[in-house]
Amino acid sequence: MTHGRQEEALDELERLAFTYFSNEVDDRTGLVRDNTRPGVPASIAGSGFALACYAVGAERGYLRRDEAAARVRTTLDFLWRAPQTDGADATGWRGLYYHFLAMETGRRVWTSELSTVDSGIALAGALTAGMYFDRDTPVERDVRRLADALYRRADWRWATNGGRTLSQGWRPESGFLRCGWEGYTEALFLYILGLGSPTHALDVDSYAAWRESYRWVRVYGYDYLYAGPLFIHQLSHCWIDFRGIQDAYMRDRGLDYFENSRRATYVHRAYARRNPRRWRCYAADCWGVTASDGPGPATRVYAGERRRFYGYHARGVPFGIDDGTLSPWAMAASLPFAPEIVLQGLAAVDVAYPAARHGYGYFGSFNPSFPTASASGARPAPGAAADGGGWTSPAHYAINQGPIVLMVENYRSGLVWRLMRQCPYVVAGLRRAGFAGGWLDAAGSPSSMRERRRPDRR
Repeated sequence: MTHGRQEEALDELERLAFTYFSNEVDDRTGLVRDNTRPGVPASIAGSGFALACYAVGAERGYLRRDEAAARVRTTLDFLWRAPQTDGADATGWRGLYYHFLAMETGRRVWTSELSTVDSGIALAGALTAGMYFDRDTPVERDVRRLADALYRRADWRWATNGGRTLSQGWRPESGFLRCGWEGYTEALFLYILGLGSPTHALDVDSYAAWRESYRWVRVYGYDYLYAGPLFIHQLSHCWIDFRGIQDAYMRDRGLDYFENSRRATYVHRAYARRNPRRWRCYAADCWGVTASDGPGPATRVYAGERRRFYGYHARGVPFGIDDGTLSPWAMAASLPFAPEIVLQGLAAVDVAYPAARHGYGYFGSFNPSFPTASASGARPAPGAAADGGGWTSPAHYAINQGPIVLMVENYRSGLVWRLMRQCPYVVAGLRRAGFAGGWLDAAGSPSSMRERRRPDRR
């Protein structure tokens, strides 16, 4: 593929994924639908991804800058004014937000938890938009003011429940969840946000305490910090440029988190090529096991043995759950780490399994190995087996679409990384976590960064 053709293909992929946030949104609240199934509510994470994606869309010309800024202001203003109480019928509490919210009112639904990581995605999106919309207009001034106020309101100290590390969430009916953040997870960016707060910052030792649960492994000849689902190696990189900067853990091992994600990407490809469970379609150019929709819960006979298939689940390899479900969007979100294998893989999937891509781009996932096409809500799988087996997710998910937009853009231009390298809160959080080197050493102090005015983009 020539460079021009490659750029066209990436622009189409990014534009299609972006269109989700243009369409699946409530114009009054600015909240974004969790997925495209009928009747589903908004998710705070999907709404947070939208905030950053609107900045990308404005930069790419997918929508006008004034329209993008107005959309961001609508969402931020709603989140600022929405009820923040410890009652069950609120939008959030302590500056954090419930996982699922009613599209039209923003009130909590499904007795969902007050989610620290999903709130973190919302605040990271707000900070990204606040850095991008820097012009001296009433709307863009409002965007910056609201983004700053929302971030300052988040009470990270409270979210530790008096312990050393962050809790995964809280419910008004029962208090903090039993689960904390353990092992290397997507919480990397969350700790950076919590440490950088000028109002309710995490203690410095909280990051070191979390790192104590890391797991270093050697798999297929690669030494790396382990996490099974591929999205864990991507999410924090949507916002933060980890190239060339290291904390104490990575300094001791002579690499950075970006290189770690590159190695994890190659491990996923190597696993699919080896295909130890003999699933259909796994190959060097067809991989991507992550948290995703799935054909279950069900038990079916496959390759002469009974196997379990899951619904939405945090799949991972080589040590996690693998039921034959693949997610092309996760391959796309690894683009900055290993373009030489991602571009080849995406091209192969588009040719071999065209039904995996429709409307907003890639569906949530597909599973050619699932031995029936009659599962509820299922589509026949692309490349389905002759016996009629196979399943394709019927839905697009906001938390899949967002990483496609942000990571493809980071590969193409580094836009989000550049914006967040200038965010004083991110710089402060990285430094308090012990990061140093590369661009971080060259960055100014947080106070001087707040005062710096960047020239308008024309």
